[in-house]
Amino acid sequence: MNSFKLLTVVAVFFTFSVVNAEETNLKNKNTEFSIYTGMFDFSDDGKKSTLIGIQHQNEDLNRNTFFGNLSPITGAMITADNATYFYTGVQAQYKIGELNFTPSFTPGYYNQGDGKDLGHELEFKSELQFSLELPKESQLGFSYNHLSNASLGSKNPGANSYMFNFFKKF
Repeated sequence: MNSFKLLTVVAVFFTFSVVNAEETNLKNKNTEFSIYTGMFDFSDDGKKSTLIGIQHQNEDLNRNTFFGNLSPITGAMITADNATYFYTGVQAQYKIGELNFTPSFTPGYYNQGDGKDLGHELEFKSELQFSLELPKESQLGFSYNHLSNASLGSKNPGANSYMFNFFKKF
């Protein structure tokens, strides 16, 4: 529980620091951080838990492809039960006016802590995210994801989660 509280304090500090950034620093922004919170495995009453996480994306690495604008992402999340997931992968970005649709796929390392046993340390996260453009290079969004080990382990219960996201470029 202590690591969850520490990550929460860091996330709140980061959010206030980014929101209060000077207007002059808004040009040439190529790095985006996202802070998110939500419910891990909301569909399993016995093992659902709150979560908090952070994700990084560097727009210098974006590539326009046949599948849309693709970019690498890296992040980490922790649940109130000290389950952790560290991941890196790719996301696609599609803009529809002020609305952004961002599907992603990220393999990563999962440690169950006192949380749900997902059956393997290697888990794959598939996510759908919708966000709305805000002033000052920010976005507010909602996302849904599914963690699964693709039957690599002796069991594969999976976990469905939803999150509320805040994005800021700097």
